[in-house]
Amino acid sequence: MNHSAHQHQQAPHAHHARDTSWRTAAQATLHCLTGCAIGEVLGMVIGTAAGLHNAATVVLSIALAFVFGYALTMRGVLRAGLPVRRAVKVALAADTVSIAVMELIDNTVMVGVPGAMDAGLSQVLFWVSLALSLALAFVLTTPVNRWMIGRGKGHAVVHAFH
Repeated sequence: MNHSAHQHQQAPHAHHARDTSWRTAAQATLHCLTGCAIGEVLGMVIGTAAGLHNAATVVLSIALAFVFGYALTMRGVLRAGLPVRRAVKVALAADTVSIAVMELIDNTVMVGVPGAMDAGLSQVLFWVSLALSLALAFVLTTPVNRWMIGRGKGHAVVHAFH
């Protein structure tokens, strides 16, 4: 075994971490954001339209964000030929931390902006707050995803199936 192959075997994750680009992390975060945003917006719209209490609306939004986030990942890996059981495991490994961080951030913003959760669907405050919460979630989750991908975790597990 030559010296460089031996070094790569000893520290593959260290090499990976240096090579993980911000572009790759941003693409992974955007993928996650897509599922989260669909669930988040749908949950907020349903909760607000149905007159649910703010806590119930947040819980519904979080649940739907996880469902849609996992579903988007599963769609891709199922298309790559994985059986459903394995696709579920890949989606859980790929998205759980990213979705959790994103949901923590965007729901904290929504709850923290005075009046945002009580604003109706026809009010600008609701939509601006929701857009701001998702944008901030994207910005703050991208470094988390970069760190995870660099260590072979998160969306790195999905890349084998693309």
